[in-house]
Amino acid sequence: MRDGRRAVLGIAGSPGAGKTTLAGHLVRALNGDEPRWAAHVPMDGFHLADVELDRLGRRDRKGAPDTFDAAGYAALLRRLRDDTDEVVYAPGFERVLEQPLAGAIPVPPAARLVVTEGNYLLLTEGSWARVRPCLDEVWFCETDEHERVRRLIARHEEFGKEHDTAVAWVLGTDQRNADLVAATRGRADLVVPPAALPAVGLPEG
Repeated sequence: MRDGRRAVLGIAGSPGAGKTTLAGHLVRALNGDEPRWAAHVPMDGFHLADVELDRLGRRDRKGAPDTFDAAGYAALLRRLRDDTDEVVYAPGFERVLEQPLAGAIPVPPAARLVVTEGNYLLLTEGSWARVRPCLDEVWFCETDEHERVRRLIARHEEFGKEHDTAVAWVLGTDQRNADLVAATRGRADLVVPPAALPAVGLPEG
Protein backbone atom coordinates (compact mmCIF):
# COMPACT_ATOMS: atom_id res chain seq x y z
CA MET A 1 0.00 0.00 0.00
CA ARG A 2 3.01 2.31 0.28
CA ASP A 3 2.94 2.95 -3.46
CA GLY A 4 -0.48 4.59 -3.11
CA ARG A 5 -2.53 1.87 -4.73
CA ARG A 6 -5.53 0.17 -3.16
CA ALA A 7 -4.91 -3.19 -1.51
CA VAL A 8 -7.35 -6.08 -1.15
CA LEU A 9 -7.11 -8.45 1.82
CA GLY A 10 -9.02 -11.74 1.78
CA ILE A 11 -10.20 -13.61 4.87
CA ALA A 12 -11.07 -17.24 4.17
CA GLY A 13 -12.44 -19.97 6.42
CA SER A 14 -15.14 -22.56 6.88
CA PRO A 15 -18.79 -21.62 7.50
CA GLY A 16 -19.13 -20.32 11.06
CA ALA A 17 -15.41 -19.75 11.60
CA GLY A 18 -15.85 -16.05 12.37
CA LYS A 19 -14.73 -14.47 9.07
CA THR A 20 -17.38 -11.74 9.03
CA THR A 21 -16.76 -10.80 12.64
CA LEU A 22 -13.00 -10.64 12.11
CA ALA A 23 -13.37 -8.58 8.92
CA GLY A 24 -15.80 -6.15 10.54
CA HIS A 25 -13.62 -5.76 13.63
CA LEU A 26 -10.53 -5.16 11.50
CA VAL A 27 -12.23 -2.54 9.31
CA ARG A 28 -13.62 -0.67 12.32
CA ALA A 29 -10.22 -0.72 14.05
CA LEU A 30 -8.41 0.53 10.95
CA ASN A 31 -10.91 3.26 10.13
CA GLY A 32 -10.77 5.05 13.45
CA ASP A 33 -11.46 8.70 12.66
CA GLU A 34 -11.34 8.01 8.90
CA PRO A 35 -14.47 5.92 8.32
CA ARG A 36 -13.84 5.60 4.58
CA TRP A 37 -10.21 4.44 4.73
CA ALA A 38 -11.10 0.72 4.77
CA ALA A 39 -14.14 -1.06 3.31
CA HIS A 40 -15.71 -4.47 3.96
CA VAL A 41 -17.00 -6.37 0.90
CA PRO A 42 -18.24 -9.91 1.68
CA MET A 43 -18.28 -12.70 -0.90
CA ASP A 44 -21.86 -13.56 0.13
CA GLY A 45 -23.32 -10.96 -2.22
CA PHE A 46 -22.47 -13.35 -5.05
CA HIS A 47 -24.85 -16.10 -3.90
CA LEU A 48 -27.07 -17.09 -6.79
CA ALA A 49 -30.68 -16.11 -6.14
CA ASP A 50 -33.03 -18.88 -5.02
CA VAL A 51 -34.97 -18.71 -8.28
CA GLU A 52 -31.79 -19.52 -10.19
CA LEU A 53 -30.80 -22.26 -7.74
CA ASP A 54 -34.24 -23.80 -8.25
CA ARG A 55 -33.76 -23.68 -12.03
CA LEU A 56 -30.35 -25.34 -11.71
CA GLY A 57 -31.56 -27.90 -9.15
CA ARG A 58 -29.03 -26.75 -6.52
CA ARG A 59 -31.27 -25.18 -3.87
CA ASP A 60 -30.79 -28.11 -1.48
CA ARG A 61 -27.06 -27.41 -1.24
CA LYS A 62 -27.08 -23.63 -1.20
CA GLY A 63 -23.65 -22.40 -0.10
CA ALA A 64 -21.64 -24.93 -2.14
CA PRO A 65 -19.04 -23.49 -4.56
CA ASP A 66 -21.27 -23.87 -7.61
CA THR A 67 -24.10 -21.88 -6.00
CA PHE A 68 -22.11 -18.63 -6.30
CA ASP A 69 -21.19 -16.42 -9.23
CA ALA A 70 -17.44 -16.93 -8.77
CA ALA A 71 -16.52 -15.23 -12.06
CA GLY A 72 -18.58 -12.18 -11.12
CA TYR A 73 -16.88 -12.03 -7.72
CA ALA A 74 -13.43 -12.16 -9.30
CA ALA A 75 -14.43 -9.42 -11.76
CA LEU A 76 -15.53 -7.19 -8.87
CA LEU A 77 -12.25 -7.78 -7.03
CA ARG A 78 -10.30 -6.75 -10.14
CA ARG A 79 -12.40 -3.61 -10.44
CA LEU A 80 -11.92 -2.80 -6.75
CA ARG A 81 -8.16 -2.99 -7.23
CA ASP A 82 -7.99 -1.03 -10.47
CA ASP A 83 -10.94 1.39 -10.50
CA THR A 84 -10.18 3.89 -7.75
CA ASP A 85 -11.51 7.05 -9.40
CA GLU A 86 -15.19 6.49 -8.67
CA VAL A 87 -17.51 4.74 -6.25
CA VAL A 88 -17.68 0.98 -6.88
CA TYR A 89 -20.91 -0.66 -5.78
CA ALA A 90 -20.76 -4.23 -4.48
CA PRO A 91 -23.69 -6.54 -3.74
CA GLY A 92 -24.61 -7.40 -0.18
CA PHE A 93 -26.51 -10.34 1.32
CA GLU A 94 -29.70 -10.15 3.36
CA ARG A 95 -29.67 -13.01 5.85
CA VAL A 96 -33.34 -12.72 6.79
CA LEU A 97 -34.33 -13.05 3.12
CA GLU A 98 -31.34 -15.32 2.36
CA GLN A 99 -30.93 -13.37 -0.90
CA PRO A 100 -28.23 -11.16 -2.48
CA LEU A 101 -28.89 -7.42 -2.76
CA ALA A 102 -27.42 -5.60 -5.76
CA GLY A 103 -25.53 -2.35 -5.22
CA ALA A 104 -25.78 -2.49 -1.43
CA ILE A 105 -22.15 -1.69 -0.50
CA PRO A 106 -20.48 1.50 -1.79
CA VAL A 107 -16.68 1.50 -1.89
CA PRO A 108 -15.55 5.14 -2.23
CA PRO A 109 -12.37 6.26 -4.00
CA ALA A 110 -10.90 7.18 -0.60
CA ALA A 111 -10.81 3.52 0.48
CA ARG A 112 -7.20 2.36 0.45
CA LEU A 113 -7.93 -1.14 1.78
CA VAL A 114 -10.77 -3.50 0.90
CA VAL A 115 -11.31 -6.46 3.21
CA THR A 116 -13.26 -9.26 1.57
CA GLU A 117 -14.22 -12.53 3.22
CA GLY A 118 -15.76 -15.81 2.22
CA ASN A 119 -15.39 -19.56 2.20
CA TYR A 120 -13.79 -20.17 -1.16
CA LEU A 121 -11.10 -17.52 -1.64
CA LEU A 122 -8.37 -20.17 -1.83
CA LEU A 123 -10.09 -22.68 -4.11
CA THR A 124 -8.23 -23.47 -7.34
CA GLU A 125 -11.08 -25.12 -9.25
CA GLY A 126 -13.06 -23.47 -12.04
CA SER A 127 -13.74 -19.74 -11.87
CA TRP A 128 -12.67 -19.68 -8.21
CA ALA A 129 -9.07 -19.86 -9.45
CA ARG A 130 -9.49 -16.25 -10.66
CA VAL A 131 -10.04 -14.97 -7.12
CA ARG A 132 -6.66 -15.50 -5.43
CA PRO A 133 -4.65 -13.46 -8.01
CA CYS A 134 -6.88 -10.47 -7.18
CA LEU A 135 -5.93 -10.55 -3.48
CA ASP A 136 -2.74 -9.13 -1.98
CA GLU A 137 -2.92 -11.52 0.98
CA VAL A 138 -5.32 -14.15 2.27
CA TRP A 139 -5.71 -14.94 5.95
CA PHE A 140 -7.35 -18.18 7.05
CA CYS A 141 -9.74 -17.86 9.98
CA GLU A 142 -9.58 -20.99 12.14
CA THR A 143 -11.72 -21.96 15.12
CA ASP A 144 -12.49 -24.94 17.32
CA GLU A 145 -14.65 -27.36 15.35
CA HIS A 146 -17.17 -27.99 18.11
CA GLU A 147 -17.61 -24.25 18.63
CA ARG A 148 -17.91 -23.63 14.90
CA VAL A 149 -20.75 -26.16 14.60
CA ARG A 150 -22.50 -24.72 17.65
CA ARG A 151 -22.35 -21.21 16.19
CA LEU A 152 -23.68 -22.37 12.83
CA ILE A 153 -26.66 -24.16 14.36
CA ALA A 154 -27.45 -21.06 16.43
CA ARG A 155 -27.21 -18.85 13.35
CA HIS A 156 -29.55 -21.02 11.29
CA GLU A 157 -32.04 -21.05 14.16
CA GLU A 158 -31.77 -17.26 14.50
CA PHE A 159 -32.77 -16.84 10.87
CA GLY A 160 -35.75 -19.13 10.98
CA LYS A 161 -34.81 -22.81 10.82
CA GLU A 162 -36.23 -25.28 13.33
CA HIS A 163 -33.59 -26.90 15.53
CA ASP A 164 -33.65 -30.33 13.87
CA THR A 165 -33.56 -28.74 10.40
CA ALA A 166 -30.65 -26.52 11.43
CA VAL A 167 -28.68 -29.47 12.80
CA ALA A 168 -29.28 -31.53 9.67
CA TRP A 169 -28.18 -28.66 7.41
CA VAL A 170 -25.04 -27.93 9.44
CA LEU A 171 -23.97 -31.57 9.62
CA GLY A 172 -24.81 -32.15 5.96
CA THR A 173 -24.47 -29.32 3.43
CA ASP A 174 -22.43 -27.00 5.66
CA GLN A 175 -20.05 -29.75 6.75
CA ARG A 176 -19.28 -30.80 3.19
CA ASN A 177 -18.44 -27.20 2.40
CA ALA A 178 -16.38 -26.87 5.58
CA ASP A 179 -14.29 -29.91 4.70
CA LEU A 180 -13.60 -28.46 1.25
CA VAL A 181 -12.55 -25.12 2.72
CA ALA A 182 -10.36 -26.72 5.41
CA ALA A 183 -8.32 -28.38 2.67
CA THR A 184 -7.31 -24.92 1.36
CA ARG A 185 -5.75 -23.81 4.68
CA GLY A 186 -2.20 -24.47 3.51
CA ARG A 187 -2.53 -21.88 0.72
CA ALA A 188 -3.12 -19.00 3.13
CA ASP A 189 -0.51 -16.35 3.88
CA LEU A 190 -1.49 -16.31 7.56
CA VAL A 191 -3.59 -18.55 9.80
CA VAL A 192 -5.56 -16.64 12.45
CA PRO A 193 -5.95 -18.97 15.46
CA PRO A 194 -9.07 -19.00 17.67
CA ALA A 195 -7.31 -17.11 20.47
CA ALA A 196 -6.71 -14.16 18.15
CA LEU A 197 -10.34 -13.76 17.06
CA PRO A 198 -12.19 -10.76 18.51
CA ALA A 199 -14.88 -11.65 21.04
CA VAL A 200 -17.52 -9.30 19.64
CA GLY A 201 -20.77 -11.22 19.31
CA LEU A 202 -21.73 -14.31 17.38
CA PRO A 203 -19.35 -14.86 14.45
CA GLU A 204 -21.25 -14.66 11.20
CA GLY A 205 -18.87 -16.05 8.63
